[in-house]
Amino acid sequence: MFVKEVTVENQVGLHARPATFFIQKANEYKSSIWVEKDDRRVNAKSLLGVLSLGIVGGTTIRIIADGSDEQLAVAGLIKLINSGFNE
Repeated sequence: MFVKEVTVENQVGLHARPATFFIQKANEYKSSIWVEKDDRRVNAKSLLGVLSLGIVGGTTIRIIADGSDEQLAVAGLIKLINSGFNE
């Protein structure tokens, strides 16, 4: 299991469009991936799950992956978040 924290810096956070990019990226990996905000954990490959967290700009989340490509998965998702989803 591999875990890292990241702060979502883009202004609107993970609303529909960025969340869709996030889920698409998560689905590129074989590992099980979760997103954690406060005490809630959801499947990072589920659009409804990610949207239900209500992640806004400035929120710190944890990305947790477990599987053969867990480190690549976490690094790839953090890179996407840090890019600001090109918004």
